[in-house]
Amino acid sequence: MSLAPPSGRHILVAEDDPEIRANLQRLLRLEGFRVTAVADGRAALAALHAQAPDLLLTDAMMPELDGESLLRLLRADPRHAQLPVLLLTARADTEDHARALQAGASAVVTKPFQRAVLLDSIRRLLAGGVG
Repeated sequence: MSLAPPSGRHILVAEDDPEIRANLQRLLRLEGFRVTAVADGRAALAALHAQAPDLLLTDAMMPELDGESLLRLLRADPRHAQLPVLLLTARADTEDHARALQAGASAVVTKPFQRAVLLDSIRRLLAGGVG
């Protein structure tokens, strides 16, 4: 499947681990994405209201507001109900993935993630497909 280049698409990253957050920023910028990165779900909500990202990449487990709670708030808000959301989780259990999808995740990627898997999921979501 040939996917269009990112051409400046904007991704909001919500990740509480500073090292992972910095790595995601670096990776996504090298791939041509514009990136805003925040440390938790509350900061992600504020950034969503101030900006219009093309995709939210969020960790499942964060302080203040976890990924699943953030998803539920987004899906209840008409402004963000259709925003593609890629959830990163350290839990590889299929039940955890199913719960994340029920909460409104567009796709789920298990950490530690492979670069190619993450980028493929992002590009598919931005192209309007399922991750």
